[in-house]
Amino acid sequence: MATRWGICSAGRISHDFLVALKTLPAEEHQAVAIAARDLIRAQEYAQRHGIPRAYGSYEELAQDPNVDVVYLGVINPQHLPVGRLFLEAGKAVLLEKPLGMNLEEVKELGQVARSRGVFLMEAFWTRFFPLSEQIRQLLAQGALGEVMLVRAALGHPMENIPRLVEKKLGGGATLDIGCYCIQFANMVFGRERPESIVGAGVRVTSVSFPGVDETTSVILNYGGNRQAVFSVTMRLEIPSDALICGTKGCIQIPSPMYAPTTMTVKGERQDCPLPPPSQPLNFSNGTGMRYEAQHVRECLLQGLKESPIMSLADSELVASILDEVRRQLGVTYA
Repeated sequence: MATRWGICSAGRISHDFLVALKTLPAEEHQAVAIAARDLIRAQEYAQRHGIPRAYGSYEELAQDPNVDVVYLGVINPQHLPVGRLFLEAGKAVLLEKPLGMNLEEVKELGQVARSRGVFLMEAFWTRFFPLSEQIRQLLAQGALGEVMLVRAALGHPMENIPRLVEKKLGGGATLDIGCYCIQFANMVFGRERPESIVGAGVRVTSVSFPGVDETTSVILNYGGNRQAVFSVTMRLEIPSDALICGTKGCIQIPSPMYAPTTMTVKGERQDCPLPPPSQPLNFSNGTGMRYEAQHVRECLLQGLKESPIMSLADSELVASILDEVRRQLGVTYA
């Protein structure tokens, strides 16, 4: 029986998720309904992607009895209220990163999911790529020896995107893309909490959009002289790559490290290409969202209420580190 997906929002990320779903077997995944605040836009998306039902409100989607799980791609400040709407309606939810604007919101969503007994997962698609699974296996086998250093960078010119430069819309480089680097370090270091966090950055210089960080660098210090170091920027195009180094060798992940299809392990290259999209994509390697969708289906079939790969505890750890980095930058979301 197919997992029946409801899609909340008709934005660019939802388009790519729908294209990714089309790369999976139709007998396993079906997009059956889409909701947007603008009914016409929802109807346009429904027609474009072959979705049978379109709604002009999120409440209608929440009450659709034929939806098993909702993919939620609304803007950051709406993650808590809209996520809560679907969870309280008893819907399983795959919620785009960041799960909440801060740790308090992440914990609240987790509490709602647990109290209602429904599945909730933060959509860190990076965790579910086949190469990410291979990295976890290599680390578990000790292939790199003791990992001592994780390095990552991520940056694109994005200051022309209103939601990224306006604080009220949840803007800032750290919240939007820094979270990819933090979750990567958490995965490599086995969900260990860093002993200390050092963050420094600069804010957007426009007087029209004060208050959000434009470029940020972070050092996460772990016990045993281990470190994770990363820089993110929404002003420049930089190589968005990553490196994991241990006492017995390194893993190099070229751009885009957040959607990996190739890596080099101790000098040997490994590739895992993605299926081609049926429609143009908005984001690099967008069909890679197929892997998180597959994982959600597996969790639901097993009756799980959260993911063993991207658990609610994982999301809380990411959020707590993000909060501390932004506190040091003076960029907070009440």
